[in-house]
Amino acid sequence: MYKILVMFMVFTVSSVSAMEKSGGHGSHNHESHNHSASESANGSDIAFPEKMFSEFISDLANVQIVIVDVNGMVCDFCARGIEKVLYTDDAVTKVRVSLELGKVLIAYVSSKKVDFEEIKNIFLSNGQNATGYIIKKI
Repeated sequence: MYKILVMFMVFTVSSVSAMEKSGGHGSHNHESHNHSASESANGSDIAFPEKMFSEFISDLANVQIVIVDVNGMVCDFCARGIEKVLYTDDAVTKVRVSLELGKVLIAYVSSKKVDFEEIKNIFLSNGQNATGYIIKKI
């Protein structure tokens, strides 16, 4: 019984240590999953598929949509973390994360002054990099 307890404690300490080193995401890290270099830092590669965009805005009116290009968003945990943080802002009415595209759609009330530095800091605090954005008024 003593051997089993010791093995369990070693495993637990090892697991916690690995999680701490990886930022709490288990055994993956964001640096090893960066998206391709073709993503633009100036917002020129921010296109979002029209069908997905249309579905996102179908129940929205009088808002501004910010399409953010993101590096380092690789798992569902990343996506849910971003959504959770963005929804703490009362000016955010809807969020859609596309892990496949490395993009996030954020619907803000029309009166919100969008500050890309603020958006970049939100993503940075979650372990990703916002590299570009465009705004569309609806």
